[in-house]
Amino acid sequence: MKKIILSVLVLFSVAVVSNAQKYGFIDSEYIMENIPAYTAAQEQLNQLSSQYQKELESMHAEVEQMYQDFQAESVLLSEDMKRKREDVIITKEKDYKQLQRKYFGPSGDLYKKRQGLVKPIQDDIFNAVQEIATDGSYAVIFDKAGGTTLFFTNPRYDLSDQVLQKLGYK
Repeated sequence: MKKIILSVLVLFSVAVVSNAQKYGFIDSEYIMENIPAYTAAQEQLNQLSSQYQKELESMHAEVEQMYQDFQAESVLLSEDMKRKREDVIITKEKDYKQLQRKYFGPSGDLYKKRQGLVKPIQDDIFNAVQEIATDGSYAVIFDKAGGTTLFFTNPRYDLSDQVLQKLGYK
C-alpha cells in the first residue's frame, strides 16, 4: 500500500513539475539564411568545392585515358613494359585518391574551411539561444531544422526571430 501511495505521489509531482517548465523551438536553417555572413560563407565553400571537384575530375579523366591507352597498346608491349605502365597507372590512381581525401575527407581542406567559416556563426547562434533560454527560463529549446521531428509547432513559441534580434540581424 505504501508503494502505491508513493508511486502516485511521485507521478503527481512529476506532472506538476513538467507543467511548470517552458519549452520553445528555433529553426536554425531560417536563422542562418538570414545571416549575411553565413550566406557568403556558403557561397565561398561552394566555389571551393567546385574548384576541388574540377581538379579531381581532370585527374580522374587522365587516369582513365592512361588505362585506355594501356589496354589498346598492351598487346604490343613486353611484360616489363606492361608492369611499368601498370605501376604508373596505379601510382596515379593512388595520388588521385589521396588528393580526394585531402580535399573532401573527414579532416580535409573543405571540412577545415567550413569549420573556420561556419563554426563561429553557429557558436554565436548557440550563445544567443543559451542567453534566451536562461533569460526566459526555458527548460528545453528544440531545433525544428535538425533531425528532431516536431509534429506541430505553435508559431507563438518560435524563438528564431528573437535569436536573430539578439545577434543584431532584425
